Amino acid sequence: MRIAAAQITTGPDPYANLALMREYTYRAAYGGARVVVFPEASQRAFGHSLPPIAEPVTGPWAQAVRDLAREFKIVIVAGMFTPGVPSAEGRPRVVNTLLAVGPSDDVDVSYDKIHLYDAFGFKESDGVQAGRSPAQFHLDGVTFGLATCYDIRFPDLFTAHARSGAHVTLVPASWGAGEGKVRQWRLLTRARALDSTSYILACGQAEPSAAGVDAVEGAPTGVGHSMIVSPLGVPLAEAGEAPELLFAEVDPKVVAQTRELVPVLENARQF
Repeated sequence: MRIAAAQITTGPDPYANLALMREYTYRAAYGGARVVVFPEASQRAFGHSLPPIAEPVTGPWAQAVRDLAREFKIVIVAGMFTPGVPSAEGRPRVVNTLLAVGPSDDVDVSYDKIHLYDAFGFKESDGVQAGRSPAQFHLDGVTFGLATCYDIRFPDLFTAHARSGAHVTLVPASWGAGEGKVRQWRLLTRARALDSTSYILACGQAEPSAAGVDAVEGAPTGVGHSMIVSPLGVPLAEAGEAPELLFAEVDPKVVAQTRELVPVLENARQF
């Protein structure tokens, strides 16, 4: 199965971002992809107020993404924000949600980011409510797990997906810039593939300056370097800093062969 990572840079306008998604969805479908993955915060980039644009996964922005999936006959995975429960202090919060929708109702699921980015001087939990449960979807014999950005630092989510049958884990992200962060991103993406003996598609926001966009200071607005990695940790495709569309083939038979060759899931012990 051919899958694609659409490394874009989004801004504050959800419908301008949707127009950009339309362009890349067309290109992915024309290129033969069955699934196209957009970054975390596709609906609105970090650094802009999120509660005003948060909506349920049945809302108009999400429905527009469904319409795109049906028009181009492709599964779309994209980051959006849904309403959260206010904090104990009454502060409004959103949920950092991935929407995965396809040409039919067979693929229509959402995942709420479990691990919040309270690191490197940023505190996502100030305005975001954490999710609790993993989510997967199935397409033509391939099982896809969902994860978001900071989740990639936590191997248990990826091995849980693998134990539940996932062949691929999709990781939309808006990776924070900083010294060594691109090296960490590359290392973590390959490590999670090895931990879970699964394909990893990690799709980040492009680096804003490389996309001709002013970055919001202090917000995790992306570094590029989206990657698609084999179950043996071999990069199959990697983007640069600028907007780019990546393609790669995934095959459940390769996953099965890898898990027979390197049975780390079977050999793991609990402590």
